[in-house]
Amino acid sequence: MSARNNMSWYPDIRRLIAAARRTPGATAPSAAAPEAEAWMVFGMRVLLSVSALLTLYIGPGGVVASSAWTWPVLGAYVLHSLTLLVIASYRAGFWHGPNIYWIDIFWYGLIVLATGGGASPFFSFFLFAILATSFRHGFDAGAKLTLGAVGIVSLSVVLVQGFQSFHILLLRATFLLALGYMIAFWGGLSVDQRRRLALLRDVSRLSNPRFGVQHTLDSLMDKILRYYGASTCTLLMQDSHQRWILNTAHHPRAGRPISRSRPDAADVQPLLALASGATLYRGPGAGLLRLLPGGVCAVRLATGEKEWSKTDMDACGHVADLLDTDGFVSASLPLRKGSGRIFVTGSRLRRGDATFLKHIVQQAFPVIETIDLLDRLASEAAFRERQTIARDLHDSTIQPYIGLRHAVAAIRNGAGEDSPVVPELDRLLAMCSDVIGDMRDFAQRFRSGRQEEPELLVALRRQLRQVQNFYGVDVMLEVQGEGVANDRMAAEVFQIVTEGISNICKHTRARTAGVVIEDDAGQLAIDIFNPVTDGAVAPKPFVPRSIAERVAAVGGTLGVEADARQTLLRIRIPV
Repeated sequence: MSARNNMSWYPDIRRLIAAARRTPGATAPSAAAPEAEAWMVFGMRVLLSVSALLTLYIGPGGVVASSAWTWPVLGAYVLHSLTLLVIASYRAGFWHGPNIYWIDIFWYGLIVLATGGGASPFFSFFLFAILATSFRHGFDAGAKLTLGAVGIVSLSVVLVQGFQSFHILLLRATFLLALGYMIAFWGGLSVDQRRRLALLRDVSRLSNPRFGVQHTLDSLMDKILRYYGASTCTLLMQDSHQRWILNTAHHPRAGRPISRSRPDAADVQPLLALASGATLYRGPGAGLLRLLPGGVCAVRLATGEKEWSKTDMDACGHVADLLDTDGFVSASLPLRKGSGRIFVTGSRLRRGDATFLKHIVQQAFPVIETIDLLDRLASEAAFRERQTIARDLHDSTIQPYIGLRHAVAAIRNGAGEDSPVVPELDRLLAMCSDVIGDMRDFAQRFRSGRQEEPELLVALRRQLRQVQNFYGVDVMLEVQGEGVANDRMAAEVFQIVTEGISNICKHTRARTAGVVIEDDAGQLAIDIFNPVTDGAVAPKPFVPRSIAERVAAVGGTLGVEADARQTLLRIRIPV
């Protein structure tokens, strides 16, 4: 029975791999310890709750206990705080989103209600929830919680004292509103600065020559979309041949891939009509902003200037119509050669967003241009090298075969038609002609760099045929999706797969193996696996050092799964 017929295990292994990919946390690392910030917040909540209980116990004369359930309310809040702290200590990454602080202000409303309304000393507890929300989740969450806290304070005081202490209620509500807004504003600035620094760090990491220019551009647009929460991100720029390229990325919720087109110069002129620098446009349909003073605007921050100025409203409106949006921010690209712009669409964008977009492109695009230059230099060097190799191939390999064919033809003609070796000479002559034809076709394709299939796939199939011839191991190769477009990444993938198959041939008695290369949630997934032969002992846990080093060098991860049935290397490389 042939080796290929012994691969009945192959579909089962493929199903196991697919199931492992669908299983949440199949290859996820172990959970980390709780964040220090979360511990601090949960600990402060417990401290506040205990201090309220002690205040009521130590100095009852200074606290108005308006009902019999004052003690139960404070005791229940202590238990609530302790429960959250205990759960956080045993459950890493315990959820503490904005909703948990809404629960806090409802507790504080009950405490104020149970301790005298306007005379309650625990009114300042609301600031804890506002502070924690603002500095963790930003201005919007903090401002909403501030309004909610003012409403709950007002309701608690009115339920206890009616409008008899309206002057005290007004003072406390105003103080809470003003201080809460200031905290939310400063907290929002802090969150925005952290997010901006994180985005700038990610942008600098994305600028990796290993991935190529197009991948870097796609990753940059995806990061910008996620940061702004925008609908689309449109990038218009010229390539090295001064041809226009229009890339449009949609928000991940839309489920649409990045679209690319090559418009004519006349078609892109409306998008280039905006002046250089950063531009903010909010149209008449831009949500509730149109009702506010200055809600409808078209302003720009020119390069080298610090003050915003008005710009052409009609030109911005025309661009908004082309982008099918009510508002956008835009920035001109700082390209050494050519020109271009980037557009981010949304209805809640502000001047700071446009300014930061300008900072992003100023940092990213000089590096992207450098990557493009390196790519072109490498491509030109590879083209010249292919020309040289093709000429050497013609002179050193094809010419001797041509000489051999001439010699065989001369022997054939000298032997005569009646010679018994004529059929063998004819076959030898046909073989020489076929080899010369194949080598000429290969040299021509090599010279021009054109391949009907990706070079990685061609090289892997050639390598796996050699493995079958030399080692007798039949390797099934399955490639799904677009594969690897970048030459440098393709070379790394080839070495990884070759090393994996070589380990199977050298260290196991398996006569069959499989290689699967496909896209997996934005990563390049490489699975190399082989069955455990009958009677063999299940392999001990191991990590192939050479493959692990190569995978780590390209920013990927390696997982090894070995049992009594099969051994599987799970390699994931970000692309």
